[in-house]
This record gives sequence, C-alpha cells and structure tokens, in this order.
Amino acid sequence: MGKPSKTKTTPIPKVAAGLGSLKSVAYHIWEETYVGRGVKTLFKLNQPRGFDCPSCAWPDPDAKDVSKIGEYCENGAKAVAWEATNRKAGPDFFKQYSVAELFEKSDHWLEKQGRLTHPMVLQKGDSHYRPISWEEAFDLLARQLNGLDHPDQALFYTSGRTSNEAAFLYQCFVRQFGTNNLPDCSNMCHEASGKALKETVGIGKASVTLEDIPKAELLMIIGQNPGTNAPRMLTSLQQLKKNGGKIIAVNPLPEAGFMGFRHPQKPWEWIGKGTPIQDLYLQVAINGDLPLLKALLKILLEEDEDAHGQLLDHDFIAQNTEGFPELKQHLKALSLDDLITASGVSEEKLREAAWMIRDRKKVIIAWAMGVTQHRNAEDTIREIVNLLLVKGAIGIPGAGTLPVRGHSNVQGDRTMGICEKMPKAFLDKLGEVFSFEPPRKPGVGAVGAVQAMLKGEAKVFFGMGGNFAMAAPDTSKVFEALRSCELTAYVSTKLNRGHLVHGKTALILPCLGRTERDETENGAQFVSTEDTAGRIRMSQGDLPPASEHLKSEVAIVCSVAKTTLGSKSSTDWQALGANYDLVRQKIEAVIPGFENYNGRVRIPGGFYLPNCAREGRFETDSGKAKITVNPLPQRDSNAGEFVLMTVRSHDQFNTTVYGLNDRYRNISNTREVVMMHETDIEKIGAQPGDKVRITSYFKNEQRILENFKAVSYDIAPGCVAVYFPEGNVLVALDNKSGESHCPASKYVDVTIEKMG
Repeated sequence: MGKPSKTKTTPIPKVAAGLGSLKSVAYHIWEETYVGRGVKTLFKLNQPRGFDCPSCAWPDPDAKDVSKIGEYCENGAKAVAWEATNRKAGPDFFKQYSVAELFEKSDHWLEKQGRLTHPMVLQKGDSHYRPISWEEAFDLLARQLNGLDHPDQALFYTSGRTSNEAAFLYQCFVRQFGTNNLPDCSNMCHEASGKALKETVGIGKASVTLEDIPKAELLMIIGQNPGTNAPRMLTSLQQLKKNGGKIIAVNPLPEAGFMGFRHPQKPWEWIGKGTPIQDLYLQVAINGDLPLLKALLKILLEEDEDAHGQLLDHDFIAQNTEGFPELKQHLKALSLDDLITASGVSEEKLREAAWMIRDRKKVIIAWAMGVTQHRNAEDTIREIVNLLLVKGAIGIPGAGTLPVRGHSNVQGDRTMGICEKMPKAFLDKLGEVFSFEPPRKPGVGAVGAVQAMLKGEAKVFFGMGGNFAMAAPDTSKVFEALRSCELTAYVSTKLNRGHLVHGKTALILPCLGRTERDETENGAQFVSTEDTAGRIRMSQGDLPPASEHLKSEVAIVCSVAKTTLGSKSSTDWQALGANYDLVRQKIEAVIPGFENYNGRVRIPGGFYLPNCAREGRFETDSGKAKITVNPLPQRDSNAGEFVLMTVRSHDQFNTTVYGLNDRYRNISNTREVVMMHETDIEKIGAQPGDKVRITSYFKNEQRILENFKAVSYDIAPGCVAVYFPEGNVLVALDNKSGESHCPASKYVDVTIEKMG
C-alpha cells in the first residue's frame, strides 16, 4: 500500500454531504469493484425488495416514501463497495504471507486484500493458514467444543451485522450446547441504553419512529455525530428544520453534520450554504452531559415554579410517573454554578437551551456512544429520561427517546436472544419450543469474556462476525486473552486482526455478504433485520457470491450445531438451514410480537414490533415511568491532566477502515493523531505536528501510546480525542460502567508529553 504521505489538516467544513459525498461514493465504487456492478448494487440498497444496508441501523422510510434514486448514504455506499469488492484473499494469498508477516500489516491493508474465499485453518505450530474442507472444519470445531470440561469454557461472540435468523439459531445452538456465554458488540456500545431505558420506561429501545422526527418541535442530539455515523439521519433533520423545528447539538467536538447539510440526491442543493442544522451548539466538556442535563432541569424547575406550574406537564407527571418529588428535592440542593462549571458550557448558553425546551412539548432526545461509553452512562441516560418525562414528551407523536444504534442489526440480535442474561420468560419459551432445558446461570459479556480467557476459564472463542481483537478495550490484554485459547474461530467476509491474534488452533469460516444471493436446495432465501426504530424488514442480496465455497451464516450455524450436538439435540438443523421460513416460524413461536412473521415481513417496508413507551404505556414493576435521582460523576483526584475520548473517522465504520482521511474533520493521510485545543498543545511545550506520548491512568495502572501527532482542533480545553480502535490501547479493561459494564472509551484520564 506504500507509506502514507504527510499529515494534512485544514479548517473543518461547515456543511456535510452534497457533492463531496457523491465524489466519495464514486471513488470507493471505482476503487473496489466494477463500476456497473457497484452502481447496480446501490440501487438495491435499502429498497423494499432489496437488501438492508450492512452499515448502520438508521431506519428506512415507509415503502411508499423510499427514494427510487437511491436510499443510501455515503458510508452505506462505502460498506457496499467494501463487501462487493472484486479483490479476493484465497489460498494463494495465505500461502504467500505468513501469519507473522500479516500481523505487521495495518488493519486498513488487511481488509483491502479482498473477500475471503475458502475455509482456512492454522494448526498448532503452523506459520501459514492453509485450506480446509467445510466438513473438516466443522469436525474440528465440534471436537474442541465437546472436549471441554464444561460448556462455560466456550465463548460465542456476535457482531451487529448478523441477521435475525442467524442470530436466533446461534443463541439456540449455544444454549443447547449448555452455556449463556453470548457476549456481543452491544456490550461495548449501547448496553447502557438498554439497561437504563428498560428500568425507567419499560423497554430498552427507541420510543420514536422515523416519522416522528419531522414532527418534533425540538430535537437534542447528545454525544452523536450524524454526519459520519448515521448520515441518513441528516435527511430527517433537514425535514424537521423545514417544518419549523429546532435542534440543539451537544458534543465536545463541533461536527460538520451539525452545521449544515446539502442533500446529495438534490443537485440544486450542491452549492450554497445548505440547510443549517443546529440552532444551538453546546460544546460540553467530556462527560459534562449529566451536569448539563441537571442544570437544564434545575432551571426549568425554577421557571416552572415562577410560572405557577405552567411549563412542566404536571398532569402527565402525576398520572404516569413516580419519583418527581425526590427529583425536585435533589435538584434544589444542587448549586447551579457548580453544575455549569462541571458541564463546561456557559450559563448564557444553558439558559438559552432551557428557554428552547421550556415552551415546547414535542421533544426528542437522541444520543449515541458519546453518552453510553462512560462509567456513569446509565445515570446520564436516566437523566435524559427525566427531562423528557417532566415535559410529558414520551408516548406522543414527535417526542421520545432515540438511542441511535450503530451496526445494522445490533438491536435485532438482542431481540433474538443474543445476550448473556435473557429473561426467564424467554428461556422458558425457548426450552418449550425446542424441547430442552436452557442453562439458567448468567453468562459473560464482552469484558467478562476477556477476563475469563485471561484467567484460563475459557478455552474456545467463536466469533460470529466482527473483529473482537480490535473492538474490545485494553488491546494488549485482549491479545493476550485470545492467544491463551485452545481454539479461535471467526465467521467472516474479510481478513482482519482477529484472524492473526489467534489461539493454538484457528479457523476462518468465510460467509456470504448481505449483498449476495443466498440459495439453498429450496431456492432463493432471504433474511431479516431490525432497525433503530424497532421495524423488521426483509433483506435479499442479488450479487453472485464472491466464491462458490462460501456458506451463509445460517448454514454455518446449522452445520456447527448439527455436528457438535449430534443426537443430543432433537432440532432438525438441516431443515432449518435449507428453509429460512422454518426459522421464522420458530422465532414466531418463541418471541412475542412476531405473529405471522413470514407474512408480514414480505410486505414492503415490513412491520413494527410492539413498543410500550411509544404507545404511552410503561411496563415497569409499578406500571409507571420512573423519574430517578442520579449522582453526579466524581473525578479521581489523582487523574491525569487531560480527559481522552475515542472517536471514529469519516472513512470508517466500527473497526472497518475504508481510508486514511477524515473529510469532515479535514485530517488527511493518517489516523495516528491526537486532537487537542491549541492552548493545551502550548501547555505541554509542543507545536501542532509534534509527536507526543499519551499515558493513561486507571487504578494505579498505566498504558502508553507513542508517536501520535498533536493536531490543533476546536475541542473543549482539557479534553483530547484519538481515533478508535487505535486508542483502545489506552482503555483499561476495568474502566467500565458499573451496571452494564460498557467500556468507558469516552472517558480516559491521560497525561500527554512531547517526545524528543
């Protein structure tokens, strides 16, 4: 790939999308695949009879409103080009490069080598992967699993791109095998959202649909960068603005997606200033969100009392909630000055935000990992719920909670049972339908999985997609953990770091992509996914498979289950693997809300799952929504001089790096940078472009990242940012939230010093 050229930085742009997005899409299609093939595939992306985007989980419009020009964004197009590439990494490739040689390559280079074409094995002591037949691979995996002392010595990880059908069968196999060790990518991103929302409003999902956003009078976006992480969200925000709604953006970094938007499919918008998105930008300090929310509530409470109860929805509070008196008492005892200082936002701007909230009923609050990846994540989300509840802004059109999910089916995986601790009712029904007794002992999540491997309590790691080696926090410990295993195996479409940080034996099991045809002895099959708004829709690729040796995720799960469980399972795995309608019948029998699954999923646009909060009901233990009192975060007095957070670049989705440029931050040709306020660069005696050493601190442990260039950036003083996953080296395994154990990748205490 050659050495990257000199790092370039320029002022950040004031508008997102537009012609720049189209140019980027065209380049990636040209770079990865045949232009005709790539363009044809894009016209099937997110269409009612097409395939669901393998990138983010942003909802599609109703079928009648889907754009025939193309219902996709720049990053969705990159994901499709990445998957539909004409490059191949087959047996000859693995014969050319040893594992040691591949390990020295960059993650970007690894994935650029193309689609995996054959199942491959790395036996103990081998230097190169070699081809293996599917039957031999399944037998090897079955022997390793059945040879364990206990089923809990196996870990079964899942990424968010796995379909509903594959995820359901996967968790069913794992539980028939005898364990609940089902860590998944939710453990590292939105686990805190599910925990806090389930507790307060009775369901751990968004309470709004795509159609609610243009109806909102006010939308707050906290810790979320829609221009990069959910670009199609900008279309909805543009509609909201045209309808007269207001938007408050809360983020430590100014982002182009907040500032302006040019619709890339409307040429008349390609020039000019575009649609202004944010009406108010609150540049909060890292983890200043909770004191900011408390300050807003305190101001609203005081003004409501002055207005004799006319600003808050006291009827809604009395009829539908509990805990309001305790919240009032708590807020009155807090100092507004202290909250303002902790938030990092001026009193003037806070009062402006409170004024915008005060007179509006239809309020939506959206958030993502800028909120969830903190040690106090659940507290912050509960405070978001508090603000909505006192306004009566849940359960009505144009108002509610909007946790913006990341990967395309991460929410569906959890609905299907991918969780280390599922409710008793789910396990009871699963056991009844499949005639077995599911294990009841809770399994381990992502952080617990690493700890189990380090302790020698887990011997086999099986990854249904993903790149666990790079996605998990505390990179050196994750590498050590995976290398301690007897076997590591990944179901994958492309080569990644996980295949090179391996156990004594390693398997690569190549699967079909979302864009490809999936045909069995019963004809063409399709799968389904669940989006951020809880809608289920079908997904059916139409490209020829990258290799005749690929199997679908469903087929791989069924073969692994059949070979491993043998006569111990009464499930007809072969039939399920050949006919996905049978899988959906089983899902319907186990999970409420999937009645007539096969019929409704075939309707263009699919169907919504039940959502109590959206319907104005709160399925908590009391039947009422819970207004809660949440403590303020306390910073360790021995902490470092700066607080660091990890972020994604615009040329990236999760751990997949499409390129080395971050167009919306105007950082080019590298990812090894630390974004700092110019006064902080001066404070450490450095200049922009100088190389620095970053040292993180957690419970008397230190972790070091060297040779990163300091980049002057408009970030809150005292706060710094590096890219994910490179920054995971600095995130301690135990630096996590206390309730959901989500890694605190957005809050790492560090010191920074100029290198010689």
